[in-house]
This record gives sequence, C-alpha cells and structure tokens, in this order.
Amino acid sequence: MSAPERPPSLDPVAALRWAAYPVAVAASPWLHEEVAARMQERLDFIKLQPRQWAHWEPLRGGLQAHKALQQRYSQADVWLSSARSAQADAAQKALKAAWWQPARWMGPRVQTGLPPEGSVQMVWANMQLHASAAPQDLLKSWHRALAVDGFLMFSCFGPDTLIELRALYARQGWPAPAHEFTDMHDWGDMLVQAGFAEPVMDMERITLTYETPGRLLTELRELGRNLHTQRFAGLRGRRWRQQLVDALMGLAKTEEGGCLSLSFEIVYGHALKPKPRAAVAAQTEIGLDQMRIMLRRSSDLSDKL
Repeated sequence: MSAPERPPSLDPVAALRWAAYPVAVAASPWLHEEVAARMQERLDFIKLQPRQWAHWEPLRGGLQAHKALQQRYSQADVWLSSARSAQADAAQKALKAAWWQPARWMGPRVQTGLPPEGSVQMVWANMQLHASAAPQDLLKSWHRALAVDGFLMFSCFGPDTLIELRALYARQGWPAPAHEFTDMHDWGDMLVQAGFAEPVMDMERITLTYETPGRLLTELRELGRNLHTQRFAGLRGRRWRQQLVDALMGLAKTEEGGCLSLSFEIVYGHALKPKPRAAVAAQTEIGLDQMRIMLRRSSDLSDKL
C-alpha cells in the first residue's frame, strides 16, 4: 500500500497559509526546542562530521537548537533554508553574533536559501513534515540537497498527538481540533519512495501539563493551527470560548496536581542518501552528472584499497 500524498484530512490551502504566517523571532516554540534537543542526542551515534549542513525552517525548528548544532559542528558551513526567503533572512538576523564577537567575523559561513544540489552532508528538519501540504515533494527536496552518503534528521507529530483534546472535541460534537497526523511507518515508506536508504524510525510520547486552560491554548497557538479540512468554517464567539475553557478543565488530573494534561507523539526519522545506481534494463541511459558521481565514488574507493 502506497503512503498518502499528504497527512490525512489536511487542508493544503490552510497549510500554505500557516507556512506563510509571520514568525516572531524572539524564541521558537518550547516543545520544538525540547524535541530538537532530544533529536541531537541521536547525533552521538553518527560518525560523519558534516562540512556543510542545512537547517530547514530554523525559526520554527528551534533557534536554540541551531546554536547547539553550530557548536557541535563548529567548522561546518550552514545553510538557513526556508520556503520563504523572508523567514530565512529573519533567522539569520536572529542568529547572527554581535559585531564585537569573533564568531561574527571568523566563524564558518552562514548562508540563506536552498543549498546547491548535492552540497550538504546533513539536512536537519525539526517539526516540519506534519504541517506540509506536499510532504513527498519536501522529502525529495531534502534528498536533492544532500551529497551522496549524507544523512537526513527529522521529527514531526505522530497520530496520538492531542489524543485527549480529540476525545474532548468528539464528546462536545465539535469538528476535530487538528488534522490527522501520519504514522511513522508511512513516513518510512515515503523516505524510500523519495530515494533515501536505510530509514530508521522511532517515536516517543511527551506529556505536558498546564496550570490553566489559557496557558494550554497559548501553547497550542505557538505550535500551529487547526489545518483540518472539516474545521469550524467561521469565527466563534465568547460563549463558545467559555464552553471550551469549561470543557478543558476536564483534562485536569489528580496525579498531576490538578494540572491539565496533553499528550504529544513525537516521530523521529533518520535516513541516508545512497550512491546512485543505474536501473537494470535492456538499454540503460545514465546522465552526465550521475556518471561523474559514480566515477568519483569508484576513484575514492580505489584510493582506499
């Protein structure tokens, strides 16, 4: 069974509108920073040291995480990549060292835009895929950016995210509070379809607690918007908001000190870009760029033997 073209029930128009929504550069969402920190722990098992790497959508992916990655790969050049140049420029401005700091003048290059094809050894994409209107195209763009033997690191929401809130909305007879999120096995299939090799997928559940419904709603707004195709079609008033606040109090748990509790399923993915292989056929055509890569790989292998 083929993987879905996009997350189930996601409205592509709403997804594109959210992607273009202005991002405050003061700080990235707390949960995104936490997920990025956990994803960085997985880098301890990867020996390859990138000479260049790309951070996809760093404003939402995590500005603090970016600084930690720069420390880890202190000699590597960086691409700040975004679907919209204004957001990449804003990230560069937020991350630029002060004029009196040596890192501003002596550190590795930091560039904005899409990296040249086959130029980076790592693509870092934290909490992006679940809100993409065309995730397979996004995966292919990451594959194009990677050099042979380079690797992709990504994370996104999984299907059990907001399971308590979904149940609450269903009991109230309201449309779902968010679109359905893609299962990690489908992401693994899509990685293979995009040309990646050796995909490794895993997941964990993070439970967050909130003292008040207002704090819970504020954090959800920081994380995204409801992109479900069947979401409320119009604006809702104060009476509905009060109904929502009253209903949210039902999420309070005694074992959490009376705090409201929400679950987030986090999916982590890692995959490699393999060397190109010529398709087996009665007549096989190989492009010039592909031939150069294959010859270069053969030469490197001979030097090592």
